Amino acid sequence: MHSRAGRRAARAVFLVLFLPLFALPFAVVVAASFATGWSGAFPSGPTLTHYREAVHGDALHALVTSLVTAVVASVAALALGTWAALAAQALRRRGRRVVEALFVLPVAVPSVVVGLSLLVAFSTPPLLLNGTPAIVVLAHTVLVTAFAHQSVSAALTRLDPAYEQSAASLGASPGYVLWRVRLPLLLPSLTAAAGLCFALSMGELSATMMLYPPSWVPLPVTLFGATDRGALFAGAAMAVVLMAATLLVLLAVSRIRTRASYR
Repeated sequence: MHSRAGRRAARAVFLVLFLPLFALPFAVVVAASFATGWSGAFPSGPTLTHYREAVHGDALHALVTSLVTAVVASVAALALGTWAALAAQALRRRGRRVVEALFVLPVAVPSVVVGLSLLVAFSTPPLLLNGTPAIVVLAHTVLVTAFAHQSVSAALTRLDPAYEQSAASLGASPGYVLWRVRLPLLLPSLTAAAGLCFALSMGELSATMMLYPPSWVPLPVTLFGATDRGALFAGAAMAVVLMAATLLVLLAVSRIRTRASYR
């Protein structure tokens, strides 16, 4: 936008779309988290009780469960997605398309289907994971690996092969080239993929509802249970805590990505 009128029009359109579609719902949730009632246009009975409950007891345990699940699933997804993207570079175009289709398949179907498939596959020996935290982590990994794979694959297509060729011409082994050349160049994309996987895992509910054991209840499940019982304001406080925890981790990942970009 080079003209002043064009920039103003773009800002006006942004505000018209952003405020009612994104900002207003978040504002309503935040306002509800401090309220004890909402019978008029604005909430009433301001209180911090919901937040005290959201950071203690079962809610705190659920938040820690979500964080652990998201971190483990993100690391596993990033490792699998990166390995598959690097391996697919050695395949022909048709082979790369097959690999890409296999990784995209879990997000092309409803997540409840993924949950049901894992429930059926791992409810009998020799891999009996049903009723354990591992099946929840596995479900999250399956659901977010596609995003890690797509991000790394896109970065590999933009990677200048001259760096690798120069290192190889100087006698560097393939492993050395991978560890000291390719992966450092991919670090900004890797951190971006890790942040996306973490955020998606923190908010995943559908497949988790089918698989979670009583000893491993993530915060979205606790939030859903609270709102299902009619505790809307307590659920709003949990939602704010969930968003805050996710944003803090994403900000930390963003700082790492910025430093990696400048390197």
